[in-house]
Amino acid sequence: MVERFFTPKEANLILPKVKTLVEDILSKANQARSLMTILDVSKESEMKLIEINRQIQELMAQLEEIGCYYKDWSFDVGLVDFPAIIHGKEALLCWRSDEEKINWFHGYDDGYAGRRPITAQLIFS
Repeated sequence: MVERFFTPKEANLILPKVKTLVEDILSKANQARSLMTILDVSKESEMKLIEINRQIQELMAQLEEIGCYYKDWSFDVGLVDFPAIIHGKEALLCWRSDEEKINWFHGYDDGYAGRRPITAQLIFS
């Protein structure tokens, strides 16, 4: 159950904190990828991977405490969704780490492929 709905303005106000967390998630994922390319997997590298996974989970939990959710399971672009009410229905404001602000939304069933631009009439705060 969603505990908080964001307006585009509210989501953009907390975006600096979200950006920092997502940068950390992507950095940790890159560290894990580097470790996984080592041909000789040692107990030490296995333990490092477990620790990196724990750190990524903690960073994602911090996003969830804010009220948004990390959605990029390939850890390539840093995708985050913010629950919102758009046209009277539950939807998701959608942000990628290479975007300066939140300009997109989609329905719960539409996913990233169904992103649509946030228009002036949707900004209600």
